[in-house]
Amino acid sequence: MQLMLVTLFPEMLSALTQSGVTGRACELGLVQIGAVNPRDFAFNKHKSVDDRPYGGGPGMVMAIEPLRLAIAEARKRAPNASVVYMSPQGQPLTQTRVKDLASNEALIFVAGRYEGIDERLIAAEVDEEISIGDYVLSGGELPAMVVMDAVCRWVPGVLGHDQSAEQDSFVNGLLDCEHYTRPEIHDGQSVPEVLLSGNHERIRKWRLQRSLVRTLERRPDLLEQRVLTQEEKTLLGEYLSQQQTD
Repeated sequence: MQLMLVTLFPEMLSALTQSGVTGRACELGLVQIGAVNPRDFAFNKHKSVDDRPYGGGPGMVMAIEPLRLAIAEARKRAPNASVVYMSPQGQPLTQTRVKDLASNEALIFVAGRYEGIDERLIAAEVDEEISIGDYVLSGGELPAMVVMDAVCRWVPGVLGHDQSAEQDSFVNGLLDCEHYTRPEIHDGQSVPEVLLSGNHERIRKWRLQRSLVRTLERRPDLLEQRVLTQEEKTLLGEYLSQQQTD
């Protein structure tokens, strides 16, 4: 998979290309991550890439032409790529959307700066706008890198276990259950007995029940949007009944 970032700060991508899961993916050739700098396409001697907004007001707006040429260069390097603009006005990022994005052969992310980019450029060049939350950052690089990281997890071979991505939080509409490792007892607290039982069916049901409970306690809105299976209703009901008797 090929991921391109149109950015004034290409050095920020080193956090992805040189460390962690994404760094290993790049090293193995499973993912190619690159950047194009609009400043390389600025015409004036100062290499400026912003201008004053029409209508007045504070801040500057990224100039159309350097950004348009940078996107064109990114398209040359990543043919048939969809172009994503990271924007607070975009659709909220979800795990479902991440999985959809991962089905693309290539993606180009546009990282805005200042007050954003000219709306005419968005209309002409951008396929979709995505937001990672209801807050504002200094630029689109960090949000784009968040999406890149999430997308890379779905590329075959990137994770050590084929089912790792499928078992993440939100994949099935629920939060993930608790996880434990050695030692068996730490500061007087033991690993739940069921995880030591070796009974895979009991463990599966315990994990599903704990996912349901965590989602109910921390993100009840997710349960409101989800149709529970009969097994899920039973497991959640058992937990709630137990809470009432304790």
